[in-house]
Amino acid sequence: MSQFRVAGRGRINSGRRVRFTFDGKEYSGLEGDTIASALLANGVHLVGRSFKYHRPRGILSAGSEEPNAIVGTSRGAGRYEPNTRATVQEIWKGLTVTSQNKYPSLKFDIGAVNDAAYMLFSAGFYYKTFMWPKAFWHKVYEPFIRAAAGMGVSPSEPDPDTYASRYLHCDLLVVGSGPAGLAAARVGAEAGLRVVLVDENAEAGGTLLSEPQAQINGQQAWDWLAAELAGLKAKGVRIMTRTTAIGYYHQNMVGLCEKLTDHLDVLPKDMPRERLWRVRAKRVVLAQGALEKPLVFHGNDRPGVMLAGAAQTYLNRYGVKAGHRPVVLTSHDSAWYAAFDLEDAGAKVAAIADTRPAVRGDLIAEAGKRGIPVLLSHTATTTSGRLRISSITLAVVKDGKTGPETRYACDCLLMSGGWTPSLHLFSHTQGKLAWDENQNTFLPGFTQENCGIAGAGRGLWGIEAALADGLERGREAAAALGRSVDAAPVRVENDRTGTGVSHTELPTRRDAGKNKSFVDFQNDVTAKDLRLAVKEGMRSIEHVKRYTTNGMATDQGKLSNINGLNIAAEALGKEAPKVGLTTFRPPYTPTTFGTFCGYHRGSHFEVTRKTNIDSWAEENGAVFEPVGQWRRAWYFPKAGEDMDAAVLRECRATRAGVGIFDASTLGKIEVVGPDAAEFMNRMYTNPWTKLMPGRCRYGLLLGEDGHIRDDGVIGRMAQDRFHVTTTTGGAARVLNMMEDYLQTEWPDLQVWLTSTTEQWSTIALNGPDAAKLLAPLVEGVTLTEEAFPHMSCVECTVAGMPARLFRVSFTGEIGFEVNVPAYLGRALWDVLWEVGQPLGITAYGTETMHVLRAEKGYIIVGQDTDGTVTPGDAGLSWAVGTKKRDFVGMRGMARPDLVAPGRKQLVGLLTEDRSRLEEGAQIVFDPNQPIPMTMAGHVTSSYHSDAVGRPIALALVAGGHERMGETVYIPMPDRTIAAQITSTVFVDPENARLKI
Repeated sequence: MSQFRVAGRGRINSGRRVRFTFDGKEYSGLEGDTIASALLANGVHLVGRSFKYHRPRGILSAGSEEPNAIVGTSRGAGRYEPNTRATVQEIWKGLTVTSQNKYPSLKFDIGAVNDAAYMLFSAGFYYKTFMWPKAFWHKVYEPFIRAAAGMGVSPSEPDPDTYASRYLHCDLLVVGSGPAGLAAARVGAEAGLRVVLVDENAEAGGTLLSEPQAQINGQQAWDWLAAELAGLKAKGVRIMTRTTAIGYYHQNMVGLCEKLTDHLDVLPKDMPRERLWRVRAKRVVLAQGALEKPLVFHGNDRPGVMLAGAAQTYLNRYGVKAGHRPVVLTSHDSAWYAAFDLEDAGAKVAAIADTRPAVRGDLIAEAGKRGIPVLLSHTATTTSGRLRISSITLAVVKDGKTGPETRYACDCLLMSGGWTPSLHLFSHTQGKLAWDENQNTFLPGFTQENCGIAGAGRGLWGIEAALADGLERGREAAAALGRSVDAAPVRVENDRTGTGVSHTELPTRRDAGKNKSFVDFQNDVTAKDLRLAVKEGMRSIEHVKRYTTNGMATDQGKLSNINGLNIAAEALGKEAPKVGLTTFRPPYTPTTFGTFCGYHRGSHFEVTRKTNIDSWAEENGAVFEPVGQWRRAWYFPKAGEDMDAAVLRECRATRAGVGIFDASTLGKIEVVGPDAAEFMNRMYTNPWTKLMPGRCRYGLLLGEDGHIRDDGVIGRMAQDRFHVTTTTGGAARVLNMMEDYLQTEWPDLQVWLTSTTEQWSTIALNGPDAAKLLAPLVEGVTLTEEAFPHMSCVECTVAGMPARLFRVSFTGEIGFEVNVPAYLGRALWDVLWEVGQPLGITAYGTETMHVLRAEKGYIIVGQDTDGTVTPGDAGLSWAVGTKKRDFVGMRGMARPDLVAPGRKQLVGLLTEDRSRLEEGAQIVFDPNQPIPMTMAGHVTSSYHSDAVGRPIALALVAGGHERMGETVYIPMPDRTIAAQITSTVFVDPENARLKI
């Protein structure tokens, strides 16, 4: 038995020992221990090093607010997690724990040299220290900062665990299972509501787990708790432990992270590690309690310095003494009770030092009974001890000045600066906070959600007050849902209530410039850093936060924000509420990426959409690529072919005979109604009112800024009906844009929009033999130049199937797109494939499609445009209706910067050495200019073209349309490539090949 274990104390399983390792040394704990409580039971306080100064750090708290005890945990097989809070992680047999942010060891860390050079790392040092000499930045400063940055080490192996997600609906969600949360849940259950009660800890009970001395309705606190939990379960309350409410979102949606296996010795097969719950609750009660504030004084960060409430929790919940000879330093009554409990458990409390000149008589009397020295009006001036506190120096304070100092030997220091309501989730709702002058803290005010705050979360102290408030919040929630219930009041005896005062920094006689009074323990932010930030011009608390990094650690300022605010306010000479509070953002505690991903990982990372013809492509050996959410056939290799060889063959076959391509992924939108033509006229740059039914037109869509957003061929199927195609990745975006304009700008138009992308299977036939293959199968139209010219469309029958037939081309060859109902897509493909065999039909994929269209200079929006390209830049001015009164983007196109000379424009490139360029490669006019060079553009598309007999490229080049025939240069790591600017059309500029 450890000398720090107290027999008969705690709620853990003393009959089962659990062995684990910390930094390679084996330790044992008991089932139910956290890493922190097990290490304390073994007398270990030193658990890590701070981020900036690499100062030794110990266990400070007992909950998820812990800033110091941040460790790496592993159970092998790739299951390593950095930045685990030792205060909440339960131990299991074989757990491997490692300390972080040290080299080569925890006790001897070379990085601690930063502590001696603290003057170089003052507030905002990264803006000041590494600015000179300039030449040092790339070779010295940046490598040093990158090596030093971050806490812990990122996992190097893929995460083998699985994660799940579910939805849950309830009438009442109660967050926090302390006295207030239990009371609210009971009232809700008795009112017949569907109640969910969640708590981040392994056990429900909250503060009751650390206050066994209380008597509730005549029962000992733990007996009452067990009966209450059993009663809640019997009433149908869903109690979820190890479940953290990580975010509170609009319309009462709360995100929960449930840990399912991290406490188990053996992982159950097929069980997810964590589950994300999206809970939609009609009413929410937040009963998250309060967080104890550290006191700010020189040397308050040594291992062994701990929050008094945490020491009480370790003793009463885990049966562990934080030390044999503690000193208590406090400004609040609650720490006195921690001293009494430790003394009663066998520790020898060296002294209780209280900053207040007077405290309650009963507290002094209880201390006297136990022989504990009491020091009122005292402050701490320093502590000593290298890897663990060994003494504290206390001094009497009179009229704001410190008097004689006395040194007290101790092996731990328990401090308490009072309590701060936990308002993080409340703040997620954009709730308004109200400053309470008496408690010197923020309390919840108005909230936009159907939410109530109960207990210590709104500044009420004591078990009885929390129970009574929880009952009232439960009644309010029930009444809001049309239920009423009477709940009997709860009587509590031995209720440890109390008050206190708040300090910014304890008085000291030390030189302010050398005083290391820490506010943010993890980021090494001191009180003088905050004052320096104010002195150097930071006036907003958000600027102070970022300049000093206060509250930006893994605890997100849970322990440091209020102290930091008060110190900054004092330095500014303003009242704290006028300075404000930093924004609390989700998640409430650090949450694994796996939890947010859930099932969306690996092959399930994104929904994979497949066309009805996809199965044929898979059966015939296609190599696939993702396009948007679609899986598309990239190319069809034959035995011994790589991609280049397969694409070369597919291109040749299509240009010489007939190629077949699955174009079903093209976005398709049906625009229908009496005002359909007017709507199209306003949306697209081209004129549409005079387009006759049965004809097609290339459509160009702009944003309000005049830049190209999408394009596609559009067919007028009838006077009041358009078949609109979009790019594969732009379908949803274009439909949303259309709906936005229709509903907000032109609600008077009688037009209806329907997404039909998945209604149609689309098969493209291209090549000189395309009409020869298709003509025998078509009923209702003759495929001749006169009867069905290029850019025609018709509803007809193809191979006995109802179809919409378009004569369009994205290759420069004779081309047709056959649209049939989606379920007929594979059947039509099989017919065309069989009929086309005598003509040498060849299936081609997206890569061949890219090559063929580039040879003709056809753009792909998003590849040959970058969000800043206008129709004129892309050489598409012909697609803009010059006589149109208005269309989306018309005014944007007229902006001076969009018509100014020197804009990047789309051109073709032919390399002088016939090498193939890399897409994205930068272009310069002068290859001999000094670095950094002035970039004149970049390569957007690059392919080897069999039809041209050499590599070709498309590029955006500054003033490109006026530079035809000029030479530009593409600097590469090993050489500089020269290329000639040409037209974007490399094959058949006369379009002779489009005619049957």
